[in-house]
Amino acid sequence: MAGFAVLTWLVTAGGAPVRADGRVLHRFLRAAAAHPGLDSTAHYLCKLGNIQVAVPVLLAAAVWTGWAARAAGRPRWWLPPAAAALAMALLPVVVTVVKDAVHRPPPGQTVPDPSGYGYFPSGHTATSAVAFGAAALLLLPWARGRAARVLLGAGTPLLLLAVGCALVWCDYHWPLDVLASWCLTLTLLSGVAAAQVLARAAHHGAPDAAGSGSSGGAADDGLNCSSGSPG
Repeated sequence: MAGFAVLTWLVTAGGAPVRADGRVLHRFLRAAAAHPGLDSTAHYLCKLGNIQVAVPVLLAAAVWTGWAARAAGRPRWWLPPAAAALAMALLPVVVTVVKDAVHRPPPGQTVPDPSGYGYFPSGHTATSAVAFGAAALLLLPWARGRAARVLLGAGTPLLLLAVGCALVWCDYHWPLDVLASWCLTLTLLSGVAAAQVLARAAHHGAPDAAGSGSSGGAADDGLNCSSGSPG
């Protein structure tokens, strides 16, 4: 959260960081002009930050992992899905308040949002990062096989990096808008990761039907293939 606060202060204060932000944006736009064939891919990636796309992905992951944990008889099965839902619910509140307070203008080629809110931080970046990041955290303990765990653990950050860069590439946001949203996302996802750790600790500490610890016992249905807490 400290990084988000510092970036918010820098953008509000203006000066050298904001000028540097403009120079980075200019380099992105020059690269976009030199590679017009990538525009369609970049615009597609930007759409992953739409609520209509990102939220259903998180909802599906939360419902499935909650059902699987409950079916496995795990205590506090509801905690990780609830933490993910809370993070997603808090996100628009924080983003809207900061957008209205900072009221940063859009990049030069972007038509201003009719809502009147500013462009710092990037709502599309934050929405995609929280939704896909939380979904990955929920699914990671249930992933079977190394390939699935690598896809979730490494593929998700790469996808979110691509979404953020695409928003700058398409001139929808300044680079610092995107960077601030990533900082905010880390704070929200840390809560989801903490909920995973608490739920896992409760699972291993709960007695099974024979009265012994469930760690390695019959209560473990074999779906939990990861050796450590996610994230």
